[in-house]
Amino acid sequence: MLVKSLKINLLVKTLLCILIGMFLFNLPVFSANLPDKITVGCLEPLTGAHAVFGTEGKLGMEFAVKHINEAGGIKSLGGIPLELVSEDVGEDAMSARLATESIISKHKPVAVLGLYISRLTTVASEITEREKVIMVADALVDDVTEVGRQYVFRPAPKASMQGRSAVEFVLAAAEKAGVKLEKIAILNEDSSFGRSNAIGAVQAALDNGLTIVYQKEYPYDITDASSIVHGIAAAKADFVVHCPYFMDAIIFAQAFKELNLFPKFITGMGACGYTDPESIETLGKTAENYSNTYSFNPAKNTPQNKQFVEEYTAQVGHIPTEGAGMNYYGMWILKEALELSGTMFPEDPLNPDNLRTAFLKLDLTSGPAVDTYPTNHVAFDAKGDNPYARATILQVINGEPKVVWPFEEAEAEFVFPRPDATY
Repeated sequence: MLVKSLKINLLVKTLLCILIGMFLFNLPVFSANLPDKITVGCLEPLTGAHAVFGTEGKLGMEFAVKHINEAGGIKSLGGIPLELVSEDVGEDAMSARLATESIISKHKPVAVLGLYISRLTTVASEITEREKVIMVADALVDDVTEVGRQYVFRPAPKASMQGRSAVEFVLAAAEKAGVKLEKIAILNEDSSFGRSNAIGAVQAALDNGLTIVYQKEYPYDITDASSIVHGIAAAKADFVVHCPYFMDAIIFAQAFKELNLFPKFITGMGACGYTDPESIETLGKTAENYSNTYSFNPAKNTPQNKQFVEEYTAQVGHIPTEGAGMNYYGMWILKEALELSGTMFPEDPLNPDNLRTAFLKLDLTSGPAVDTYPTNHVAFDAKGDNPYARATILQVINGEPKVVWPFEEAEAEFVFPRPDATY
């Protein structure tokens, strides 16, 4: 009887030690049937016209997975590491659909990140919704989260907010510089992305008492912007707010220079033109003084952000692009949702409905996800958007993209108005 009693006491003590260890180290109390690795999918345009965005978005994910695994993986699930698998979504809806179906059928990821191009995101989200796979989207068009998708989450500031931010920055810069602005020109390429940005800019202009003297939507494959530049000058717009992608930003910047028709300021919205490293390299000195909204703050002064920016720059040769930054913090946000799911649902943490619930319960104000996010608060509303999102503004100063707004986070003093303004 004594031996039996000792065995029982030993068993009880062992169980108590296990439970205490689980509590102290945030390990699950219940043993779920968990994989050796948690698979996460990368869906980005890796070839074609949009590869300039997709390849760096994928790189941002790779850095995040590396850093998460180095920090101990998903601790609430016993330290399981993440594993990234990828598919090229190409340039059109069909290739995006096929890539999404392929990555889910072959790898069964708990979540996918990326897409970048909003029209491709809409198509891919039909598949992820049907298969109950979480999508952490880096596309900005407002409609991405307004079509009733239950498993789509977008941390970044949506397109209309990018347009509003662009207008508000210019007005704030003008006030600081003592320059009066009354008339605005608004341009966008002809996609839902361009329109969403323009809607935000129009509303911000009206809210601030500006007169919209010129507004134009043009074909995304435009080859000559001279007539539009002449139209802006004829309307005597004080400044231009423009939503381009890549090539059209180049064409417009060259047209302003060749015609020597510069308003007081020209800013991009939507984070795709003027200040990204490829645009600066292509435009050379012509890129000087242009600004653009950005969904990532490369100058945020936190250890996690500095580590990412320094390692990325060392490998690639320039600071992270917007796509890279969005997917870096997007992966960290996924990590936090997995941690919370492991705590809330230890018996089935990778169940898509449990993981979705964890996303909706997130309320992050510290940690690596917040350290690399443009604001200091990450949460999600019922649509899957972060109500605390905000864009950052970068301006090309002495050939380098520098954060100039919000002013309290600026790494350089903005240049306003343009020194080469002609009217």
